[in-house]
Amino acid sequence: MSVNELYTKFTRVWIPDPEDVWKAAEITRDYKEGESVLHLKLEDETPLEYPVGQKSNPLPFLRNPDILVGENDLTALSYLHEPAVLHNLRVRFLESNNIYTYCGIVLVAINPYEQLQIYGEEVINAYTGQNMGDMDPHIFAVAEEAYKQMARDERNQSIIVSGESGAGKTVSAKYAMRFFATVGGSANDTNVEEKVLASSPIMEAIGNAKTTRNDNSSRFGKYIQIVFSRHYHIIGANMRTYLLEKSRVVFQAEDERNYHIFYQLCASSTLPEFNDLSLTSAEDFTYTSLGENIFIEGVNDAEDFQKTREAFTLLGIKDSSQSSIFKVIASILHLGNVQICSERDGESCRISRDDLHLKHFCRLLGVELQQMEHWLCHRKLVTASETYVKNMSSKQAANARDALAKHIYARMFDWIVEHINKSLQTSSKQHSFIGVLDIYGFETFEVNSFEQFCINYANEKLQQQFNSHVFKLEQEEYMKEQIPWTLIDFYDNQPCIDLIEARLGILDLLDEECKVPKGTDQNWAQKLYKQHSSSVHFQKPRMSNISFIINHFADKVEYHCEGFLEKNRDTVYEEQINILKASQFQLVADLFHEKDDVTSSSKTSRVNVRPAKSLPKAPNKEHRKTVGLQFRSSLHLLMETLNATTPHYVRCIKPNDLKEAFSFDSSRAVQQLRACGVLETIRISAAGYPSRWTYPDFFSRYRVLMKKSDITSADKKLACKNLLETLVKDSDMFQFGKTKIFFRAGQVAYLEKLRADKFRAACIKIQKTVRGWLQRVRYRKIRKSAVTLQRYGRGYLARRFAEQLRLTRAALVCQKQYRMVQTRRAYLRVRQAVITIQAFTRGMFTRRIYQEFLLHHKAMIIQRSVRGWLQRRKFRRARDAAVTIQCAYRRLRAKRQLKQLKIEARSAEHLKKLNTGMENKIVQLQRKMDDQSKELRHQNEQLVVTNSSLGSEVTKLQKQLEHLRSRRDEGQLTSLQDELQTAREELREAKKLQEEHGSEKLRLQQRVEELERENCLLKSEKEDMNQKLLQHSKSVEEDDSSVSQREVSLQSELDAERQRYQNLLKEFSRLEQRYDNLKEEVSLSKFHPGHRRNPSNQSSLESDSNYPSISTSEVGDTEDSIQLVEEMGVEKAAMDISLFMKLQKRVRELEQERKRLQANVDKMEELAKRRDSEVKSPTSEQETADLAYNSLKRQELESENKKLKNDLNELRKTVAERVSQNSSSSNEQQDGYNVLLSQLKSASEELEARKEEVLILRTQIVSAAQRQDKNDHIDENNSKEPIDEEEALKAYHGLCESKKLLEAQLQSQSRQHKDELEALHTQIELLKDDIEKKQEILNYTMSLSPEAQVEYSVQQEITRLTNDNLDLKELVEKLEKNERKLKKQLRIYMKKVQELEVSQAAAAAAASQTGRSNPELSRQVTVQRKEKDFEGMLEYSKEDEGLLVKSLIADIRPNTVSATVPCLPAYILFMCIRHADYINDDQKVASLLTSTINAIKKVLKKNNDDFEMTSFWLANTSRLLHCLKQYSGDEVFMTQNTTKQNEHCLKNFDLAEYRQVLSDLSIQIYQQLIKVAESIIQPMIVSAMLESESIPSLAGVKPMGYRNRSSSMDNDGSGPSSYTLEALIRQLGQFHAVMRDHGLDPEIVGQVVRQLFNCINAVTLNNLLLRKDVCSWSTGMQLRYNTSQMEEWLRGNNLYQSKAAATLEPIIQAAQLLQVKKKTTQDAEAICSLCSSLTTQQIVKILNLYTPLNEFEERVTVSFIRNIQNRLQERNDPPQLLLDTKQTFPVLFPYTPSALSLETLHIPASLNLDFLIRV
Repeated sequence: MSVNELYTKFTRVWIPDPEDVWKAAEITRDYKEGESVLHLKLEDETPLEYPVGQKSNPLPFLRNPDILVGENDLTALSYLHEPAVLHNLRVRFLESNNIYTYCGIVLVAINPYEQLQIYGEEVINAYTGQNMGDMDPHIFAVAEEAYKQMARDERNQSIIVSGESGAGKTVSAKYAMRFFATVGGSANDTNVEEKVLASSPIMEAIGNAKTTRNDNSSRFGKYIQIVFSRHYHIIGANMRTYLLEKSRVVFQAEDERNYHIFYQLCASSTLPEFNDLSLTSAEDFTYTSLGENIFIEGVNDAEDFQKTREAFTLLGIKDSSQSSIFKVIASILHLGNVQICSERDGESCRISRDDLHLKHFCRLLGVELQQMEHWLCHRKLVTASETYVKNMSSKQAANARDALAKHIYARMFDWIVEHINKSLQTSSKQHSFIGVLDIYGFETFEVNSFEQFCINYANEKLQQQFNSHVFKLEQEEYMKEQIPWTLIDFYDNQPCIDLIEARLGILDLLDEECKVPKGTDQNWAQKLYKQHSSSVHFQKPRMSNISFIINHFADKVEYHCEGFLEKNRDTVYEEQINILKASQFQLVADLFHEKDDVTSSSKTSRVNVRPAKSLPKAPNKEHRKTVGLQFRSSLHLLMETLNATTPHYVRCIKPNDLKEAFSFDSSRAVQQLRACGVLETIRISAAGYPSRWTYPDFFSRYRVLMKKSDITSADKKLACKNLLETLVKDSDMFQFGKTKIFFRAGQVAYLEKLRADKFRAACIKIQKTVRGWLQRVRYRKIRKSAVTLQRYGRGYLARRFAEQLRLTRAALVCQKQYRMVQTRRAYLRVRQAVITIQAFTRGMFTRRIYQEFLLHHKAMIIQRSVRGWLQRRKFRRARDAAVTIQCAYRRLRAKRQLKQLKIEARSAEHLKKLNTGMENKIVQLQRKMDDQSKELRHQNEQLVVTNSSLGSEVTKLQKQLEHLRSRRDEGQLTSLQDELQTAREELREAKKLQEEHGSEKLRLQQRVEELERENCLLKSEKEDMNQKLLQHSKSVEEDDSSVSQREVSLQSELDAERQRYQNLLKEFSRLEQRYDNLKEEVSLSKFHPGHRRNPSNQSSLESDSNYPSISTSEVGDTEDSIQLVEEMGVEKAAMDISLFMKLQKRVRELEQERKRLQANVDKMEELAKRRDSEVKSPTSEQETADLAYNSLKRQELESENKKLKNDLNELRKTVAERVSQNSSSSNEQQDGYNVLLSQLKSASEELEARKEEVLILRTQIVSAAQRQDKNDHIDENNSKEPIDEEEALKAYHGLCESKKLLEAQLQSQSRQHKDELEALHTQIELLKDDIEKKQEILNYTMSLSPEAQVEYSVQQEITRLTNDNLDLKELVEKLEKNERKLKKQLRIYMKKVQELEVSQAAAAAAASQTGRSNPELSRQVTVQRKEKDFEGMLEYSKEDEGLLVKSLIADIRPNTVSATVPCLPAYILFMCIRHADYINDDQKVASLLTSTINAIKKVLKKNNDDFEMTSFWLANTSRLLHCLKQYSGDEVFMTQNTTKQNEHCLKNFDLAEYRQVLSDLSIQIYQQLIKVAESIIQPMIVSAMLESESIPSLAGVKPMGYRNRSSSMDNDGSGPSSYTLEALIRQLGQFHAVMRDHGLDPEIVGQVVRQLFNCINAVTLNNLLLRKDVCSWSTGMQLRYNTSQMEEWLRGNNLYQSKAAATLEPIIQAAQLLQVKKKTTQDAEAICSLCSSLTTQQIVKILNLYTPLNEFEERVTVSFIRNIQNRLQERNDPPQLLLDTKQTFPVLFPYTPSALSLETLHIPASLNLDFLIRV
């Protein structure tokens, strides 16, 4: 493309600027090639003539289109040059607040100087598994890329973090390590990742310091290798350090600090354990006060020191070692305060013997004071012949002291690093590692010394490696796409590196000069000038002879030679070191002992990791390594390691020197971009084909430029080729690869210009057509209006003429009507006058008669009133006289008694007697007054009703009278007068009744007055009570106002508690899984051949589920259990003392009942034994058989009686055990005693029934014997045979037996009466106690003040009513339970009656066959029973339990029972449990339930990723839980049962504990189900919701020109498989169908769907917030359509009520936010009201990421975003930006009983359960 085509009018360019580096401008006139001036216009409309030359001043750089500004990758820009890079970084940093940007393979990180919420665990989860380039730039993306390449390529990785001091290198490295620790956590419980992270605070404390540029600057370089196992879990780590800045220990510039550890230790010096360090404030020590500022704003040194100590402990460094370390650090501070005094000669010095700091120094290090004092001021010179001790001047001694301090600190630093590596090393085999290099960037200051020289030397090496790696990646990309490779010239800094490290280079000459005895910095500088004056990269300053300049890749740096030799030698005197070696502290001595063989901490690893630098050898050796040589060796080792790994680059940029948040200094940024190699990357990319598009993206973007035949062509690749060959004539401007099109710089901008022109031409054509159509429409409207006006005008004239004709006719009609009206008015006026005269006359006569009646009535009233007044006056006078006499007499008696009362008034008993009964009297008077007031109101109401009825009748009669008078009919008048007379009589009666009511009212009023006088003393108390009630009502109203808030808070607390409980279950299942894994490993490691038996008496329930089994087979005593409760203590036995007392009372009552029943049973047994022991005469054969049968029956009854006694004892034992349990609540205790009472009552009733049966049997025996005797006697008389003595004896015995029976009955009745009498006595005693208590309460009340009496009485009444209410509730519960028990017994008796009838019929048939003569007796005592029907139980033997569990749980598959009843295994298991309960086998129940639970856990563990199996067992587990509830016998769960189902309830065991175990298991299965479902749909969410083209022709309109790294893609094809929305909905439908087919409860299905929709919402929104390419209007439209489809799926499956749709609200609002207008203030208000489910950070992030679809759409302005932020300041949103994808809602399992009858259940033969027997 020619210059004339590029530099045209309206084209925007960049021109240099001294302040902003680059300034934007716009061309105002087309430029012709050869012109010397380019006409521009600045952004402030200022014109400018920009001079243009061939070489001196070339044409300015072109600006990129606005649609490309703000791209994630700088290489995606069409024009790649310095101003474009700087502008893109500035826009992203200031407008979008994006601190990360890609530049090819480099991540550019700008320090925001503000804490951002973009590093949480949810962000780590969002970047995990994503390809680099799919998400917004982030340090986590680089870390994920390194982790993924390590796992895929099995190659070690390195992340190189570099930048200036204060650019954020340490923080970036820390976040990278945090990502590795989270993603690659250790497989065991060693917590290696925590140790790796714990090393950071230690290294920051001992290696970081405050500088003028950074408050936490790393003053050393480090390379951390994080070691991974074969399964890519962290198993260890190793750290290497480089070039610690030792000079900072003894010197700091102004406003700088020493290393943090010194200030942390001084800040914590007041702690007791640091008293022996003798430390004070940091201001008191020379080494920490040179910078004149010991504090850092916002940093608490004491808290940081506590974190450092915790990190030491976590890394396994003992407290003794920590104490030694702190002593060494404190000794360095004391050494700096040692005062060295100069002697007079100036060549020697001394230290005062009283120097306190020197003493502290020697004491802390354990060395001798005199020796250290001597050798701090002297030095030893060794020659060939002898040794000299030479004095040192004060300056030399101070330098030696500082050198010693630096050496001590350096050795301690190395020791700490060594021990950190030991704690992080692993004995496992290393598979691979990821290294994180946190190293200093290129530095240049006003005065640059040896440290800057080494730093820049290291950066030269790293830049060389970086350039070669970038060149290599470019070459690989070109070769992969099969594009011809042409050599790209890039900067090679090998000559500069040779200048430094080659033979006779700067370092060689420096080492050589250090070996010279009297070598100086000046001599070394002269040697440099002589040796390297011809080098291009070396220069000599004009004005200095002790400096030199090196031309580095980033800039020219001038180094001052002063101090180079001393720093390179790093000299420490041997005598001082020898003193430290002889320290009495082992750690101090170990610090300074030389180690000849230094082995690596990871010597067993596959990669040989050597130390960064070898420890310095003894100073007395000849060839001691210099600092430069050591640094060069460690740097070569580092480069070898980096070259053996795949590097990833992070370049940290410092935006300003003032540490201001989100402030961008362009000049500083450009300087760092040049220094860190970013611009070199841009230059290498721009030299080739920087812009790269895939064929589908290019086709979608530029199909508007194609012909119709190309658009419809199936071969899109050919269509793209045809288009480019047509548009771009120069074939070198592009290349076609296998999957991409490569463009030269600027070609994409040219294509965008052509596309914009095409759109502009299309818009003009559309505008032309629309404007013409609008004009034609306007003409048609005007013509139609003219025709309409004409039509309406003509119509108006015609209507006006017709109106005139109508008016003329109307006038004639009006005249006629007017005349008629005049005549009719006159007639009506005369007629009305006549009628009026008549009416007035008639009214006058009627009123006269009425006045006479009225006067007569008034006279009667006056007479009655006067007479009554006279009588009342007379009565009052008599009463007043009587009252006066009574008062006088009473006053006389009162005066007499006053003296006596004054004497008695002092005693309290007298006051009590006076006040006795006052409360009752007050209450009675109050009640009487209320009754009388009610009666008075009732009578008044009756009187008002009577008066109103009589008044209405009088009015009616008066009207009738007037009517009759008007007719002047005498007969009617007479009848009316009679009626009037009757009415008058009724009126008199009414008045009489009224008078009676009045008198009664007066009497009541007098009585009320008397009551008021009596109650006048209580008014004040009543008012006080009213005030209290008002206050109470106000408080109640206030409480009511906050009820809704409390309900909401309680609901949230309930959900949170349920969530915490389910999280604990989740953690428990994880730990249980971990325990199983460890157990398997142990069993595998300790396996021995042979068979081993486990103890057979060990319960599996105790080992697996940790839940106790419920056993009721033990027999205990109630008194023992009560004694046990008393021993345990009241607080442990029950939470409520009142409930505990009731418990004890009930137990005693039950024990008394038991003793009484036991006595009755014993007496019955004695009676039976007595009868059996009596000698009976031989009887006939028939009698012998009957007696034998009766004996058997009696024995059977006695055995049943004993069985009932055993059941009673078992029930007692169970209740005693429940009482003794500390964990049982009061409700459970109450339920236990209720069950005990009901069962005791049923047992007593059963016992009475058995006793009655015994009596009936014995009575029948006696009666039968008597009848036999009678018959024999009659036969004997008839035969006239003599009476046999044996028969007489037999009759006598029968009479004796009947007598005994009667005596027994009489005794039982007497005992019963005696018991009743005792009960009455007990009741009397209780009443007496109650009376005494009430008397005490009354006495106490009388002693109180009146106000206190009222309050106390109210409290007592409330207490009494509360107790009565509780007793009534308890009584109601007892009656209800008795009722249910009686109904149950009634059903049992009815069944027995039926069985008895059958047995009687059978016995009658047998008697007819055998000819027995006693049918009545046999009918009463038959014991034959009917065979029972199927009761819904399955019987199995104990040996078949394992086979049952295996067939029903382990081997079953959901498809085998798909055609049967849902949850069939659960029903079968419950039927087996029912049979075990029926036969009262607690061990069988416990064993079966335990085996079932363990088998389900094993099946789920084996199929932990199978959704169908997990859903199947969730349905069965929940159904088994529901069955245990439904058939438990609890009233709460029996409301929806049928009669048959109630009969199938469990009889013997309460399985509440197992219900809790099954509930916990159901929650764990539910969590596993959610985990499996989320793992299935999570890969589908982003592609289906954000990337798939649900609405055609909306996607692909945004340029996607940024380059994904080829190494980050999983394959060479189209990448990972994409999913559509239909696929996601289809998968959800499959989940729903599976759960529905398995019979899972609809409520649980709804909760599962809600959880999955929450996951969909969280993943979609998180990706939207982290991807700039999807934040567009088209994505909002697609997203809104997708969410509507999801909602439609919910409605179609009847799941809309499950609150699943509400979880999509955030993503719906995000879609709407992408679509609404974003310009005006009204738009801002609408956005704030619309996005209620999005946080402020999310709204601002979406607005910042919003990308226009094309150049016709505007970006969101910064002012609009600030307006949104200001409006949303009041929101209390959480600080997290992303949603938690792992959030789980608390699950609820609602109780859903089954309508299935167990007896109708069919078991298919395919289950192989033939061993089960239907019962």
